[in-house]
Amino acid sequence: MTRLAHAWRALEAEQRLAAFAALGLLVSMFLPWYSKTDTLVVGGAAKATQTSLSAFQAFSFVEAAVLLVSGSVLFVLFKRAEGGAFQLPGGDGAVTMIAGAWTALLIFYRLLDKPGLQGNQRVTATVGVEWGIFIALLLALGLVYAGRRMRAAERPGPPLRSPRGARPRSPAQPEASAPAPGRHRRSRPVAAERRSPGERAPYPPAPPEQLSFEDPPSRPE
Repeated sequence: MTRLAHAWRALEAEQRLAAFAALGLLVSMFLPWYSKTDTLVVGGAAKATQTSLSAFQAFSFVEAAVLLVSGSVLFVLFKRAEGGAFQLPGGDGAVTMIAGAWTALLIFYRLLDKPGLQGNQRVTATVGVEWGIFIALLLALGLVYAGRRMRAAERPGPPLRSPRGARPRSPAQPEASAPAPGRHRRSRPVAAERRSPGERAPYPPAPPEQLSFEDPPSRPE
């Protein structure tokens, strides 16, 4: 109970509304959904007896889907309250909306097409609906509303950021390799321009070579 209390306090207001609708939908399955009327003919006189049936007493694929939806929504909300970091396609709000709409559609289908109950030659069984199934329909619509509020309150996750100090680099731009420590790159000598005979040197001309004081004196011939 302490774990459930902590999980309930950790939920947001929209998530609590969805949990309340899913839990109410599960509890409504114990309410009378259907009424079964058995008509027995005894000595030419008809005698009718009426009984109420819950969703579990007339269990079919519709009731199984309602049970699965309510249990799944409660499980997801409980995991979220405990810090579950899994992702659902479309987000929790969209999934809750779809689950509630699917449940409401199935319950509405069951209002039009009652479950078939077999009788015999002497007993004729007819099935109607009772107030419990209408409460389940309202709770399914409440689950749709809660999912819509959850979707509106959802915030997109923060964008991925590169490490501090690093600049994004395009894939076409190769990363320059740093020179090894202790080594200096030597500049390559520039090749002299080749000129054809008679071609004028570019302006201004290069200064004549000067002799330094350290050069040995020229020997007289």
